[in-house]
Amino acid sequence: MNSPPPQAFHHVAAYFQALAEPTRLQIINLLREGERNVGELAQLCGYSAANISRHLTLLTQRGLVKREARGTAVYYQIADESIYALCDLVCRNVMLQLQRTADQQLPLQEFLEHQSDIAN
Repeated sequence: MNSPPPQAFHHVAAYFQALAEPTRLQIINLLREGERNVGELAQLCGYSAANISRHLTLLTQRGLVKREARGTAVYYQIADESIYALCDLVCRNVMLQLQRTADQQLPLQEFLEHQSDIAN
């Protein structure tokens, strides 16, 4: 990252803060498939429309999602497709960390099972 001015870090932190909530990540992932309205997102996420609307408002304020009114319905879509590259990178790294943790715990689990077999 080039050296942005110090005040820019507040905007960067706000961007990442918008991504630091599981429901918002789920919304972003659902929008990967195409635009959706609040009702569709609420049904797919299993939350109320009011709850999803609050999350969408924040995502819109942070520039991650854009909205388009069509008659009485409002449809949401991703404003910047590059968010998926970031999410994919982070998800891949998290999965690798989880796998490493599982691999490290496996020898301990095998040892404990072996000790249990010896005791019986």
